[in-house]
Amino acid sequence: MGAEPFLNNNDATAPPPPPLILGLQPAALIDHVARVDWSLLDQVPGDRGGSFPVAIDELELIWSKVKTHINGSHNEQLAIKSDVKSHFQMSPDDQLVMKMLAGGSIANTVRGLSAGFGVSCGIIGAYGDNEQGQLFVNNMSSNGVNLSRLRMKNGPTGQCVCLVDGLGNRTMRPCLSNAVKVQADDLTRDDFKGSKWLLLRFGIFNVEVIQAAIKIAKQEGLFVSMDLASFEMIRNFKKPLLELLESGDIDLCFANEDEATELLRGEQNANPEVALEFLAKHCQWAVVTLGPNGCIAKHGKEIVQVPAIGESKAIDATGAGDLFASGFIYGLVKGLSLEECCKVGSCSGGSVIRSLGGEVTPENLQWMYKQMQIKGLPVPDIHK
Repeated sequence: MGAEPFLNNNDATAPPPPPLILGLQPAALIDHVARVDWSLLDQVPGDRGGSFPVAIDELELIWSKVKTHINGSHNEQLAIKSDVKSHFQMSPDDQLVMKMLAGGSIANTVRGLSAGFGVSCGIIGAYGDNEQGQLFVNNMSSNGVNLSRLRMKNGPTGQCVCLVDGLGNRTMRPCLSNAVKVQADDLTRDDFKGSKWLLLRFGIFNVEVIQAAIKIAKQEGLFVSMDLASFEMIRNFKKPLLELLESGDIDLCFANEDEATELLRGEQNANPEVALEFLAKHCQWAVVTLGPNGCIAKHGKEIVQVPAIGESKAIDATGAGDLFASGFIYGLVKGLSLEECCKVGSCSGGSVIRSLGGEVTPENLQWMYKQMQIKGLPVPDIHK
C-alpha cells in the first residue's frame, strides 16, 4: 500500500482515518426483542430456540400475537427504546418489555468494539430507505460506528423478531427474503484500504459477497475473522464452509459448542476440543465458546481454557457470542496474550446477557470494566 496523503489536522474537510476494524454485514437488520413466556412460544410456528427465516406477513403475524399476549398480561411495564417511530411500536397501554435496535451478529460485534472498547470500527452493508433503515443508522452512528461504507438502497430493511423466554433462551424469526443488501460487485478496494481486520459471519445466502470481500481484504493486507453462524448453517452448507476454511484466508474463527460439534458430525470424537484442533489447522487463532463453561482457544501450539465470567443465569443470551468476539478482538488489537484475550471476551460476553437485546447497557459496561479491573486486564481508555 502507498503512503497515506498528509492530512492537516486543522482541515475540517479532511476525511477521517480508515476504521481499524471493518464488519461485513451485507443486509442491515433491526431486532425487535421481547420478553415472553412459554405460552406465547407455543403459538409461534417451528421449534423453540434457534432461528429460521419467515416472510414479512409471518413476521407481522407473530408480532400481533405478541401484542395480544402482552395485552392479556399486566405484569410488566412498557419499555420501548427506539429512535424513530415504527409500525411495530405499540401504545403505552401495551404491557411489554421490549427493545428495537440495530441487530445482526456483525453489527453487535462492531458496536461492542466501538462503544465498549473505543476501537474505531466501520460497517460494510446496505440498508433500506425506510424507517427501520434510519433506526439502524441512528443506533450504529450513536455508538460511534463509521457508516461511510454503508449504502442506502431502495427497498425494505431486514428485520428479526427475537422472543426471549424466562430462562434467557431466544427464539428468532428473521425476515431477510426481500431486504436490500450489498452485492459482491458493490465492493471496492477503497472500502478496505487502511483497515486491519475484516469481521464476517458465514452464511450461504451471502457466500458470493463474503468471497469477494475476503479476496479484496487479503489484497489490502487485512486479517479476516469469521463466525460460524449456526449449527443449522453448518449442517446444510458444510462444503462451502470447508472451502473457506481450507483456503487459508481465515485468520481467526469463532464457533460455539453446537457449531463445533456439527462441524465434525459423523466422525469419531466429535467434541469441542477436537473441533478446536481442526479449526486451528486452518486458522491462526481458533476459539470455541462453551456457554456457562467458558471457552477454549488455540494459537500456534498454545491452548488455553478460560471459565465464564458473570452470573450463571442469563436474562437474554442474545449477542453473547458476538460480544465475546468484541472482547477477544480488542485483546488482539491491544497485543494481549491468548488467555487474556479470552478473559476479556468472557467479560464482554458476560456483560450483554445481563439485559435484553444484543447491545450492552451503560450499567453493564461499568460492570464489564469492573470485572476487567478485578482480573488485571487493561481497561479501555474511554473508561479512564
